[in-house]
Amino acid sequence: MSKSAPVAIVTGASRGAGRGIAIALGQHGCTVYVTGRSAQPGDHALPGTIFDTADAVTAAGGKGIAVRCDHADDAQAEALVDRVVAEQGRIDILVNNAAAVHDELSLPGNFWEKPLKLADMIDVGVRSSYVASWLVAPTMVRQNSGLIVFTSASGAAHYSMGPAYGAHKAGVDKLAFDMAVDFRAADSRVTTLSLWMGALATDRLKGIIAANPDKFGYLLDQIETPEFTGHVIWALFNDPALAERSGQTLIGAEVAREFGITDAGGRVPPSYRDTHKVVPLRYYPNVVR
Repeated sequence: MSKSAPVAIVTGASRGAGRGIAIALGQHGCTVYVTGRSAQPGDHALPGTIFDTADAVTAAGGKGIAVRCDHADDAQAEALVDRVVAEQGRIDILVNNAAAVHDELSLPGNFWEKPLKLADMIDVGVRSSYVASWLVAPTMVRQNSGLIVFTSASGAAHYSMGPAYGAHKAGVDKLAFDMAVDFRAADSRVTTLSLWMGALATDRLKGIIAANPDKFGYLLDQIETPEFTGHVIWALFNDPALAERSGQTLIGAEVAREFGITDAGGRVPPSYRDTHKVVPLRYYPNVVR
């Protein structure tokens, strides 16, 4: 762990989960590079820009640095990582959160009846997370420290909104597992984890609930603030036994209980184990090289 303020990159942080995670890390004094495509109001139908989030990180007690980055473009992702290393000399935390989420994802119908653009979630989601991790890995290995987190959800283990969403969530869970194998093979203490977030109180989800309260109203009793996962990540980052968890997919609500973390108002969000009767998939220890 760095003796100075830990340096974090949070991708897809203009709004939603990424914004909340970035702000929470700011509350813990981190220097946070906030990435996304929304640089000014109107760049997206939903409110929020990377500059808004960076300002909120700084106001929370950290240092927010906004960097416009389209994670579908490998060159932009590489320039981002090069800049962070040049300015800070290290990278302590990477949160892979960027994803191309379209409103049609939650519409009824089979996958072939929905727009093909929903497949973007596999590109800007799974592939972009692989690329960002590939780019930060050499720096973290040289440090012999670092935490790479993938934001995920229970749709990795059951049907949820179609195969594009499921492939994204299942894909990043497996990235965490396989990357951990490689870091261990390199005798490195870099840790990779995937975190199942609960239903988040984002503008997008609140809009979905408001549009169809009969179908989605039950989520109001289960919802997590976007900052909640950031506090979970911080607790994991500071856990002396962090490396022992490498490669695991964890349920954020359960990690929070372990560390005594509560959400806004002292709430303890429920676990998918209770609400959906599912847990992360089991992977086998076989290694074929």
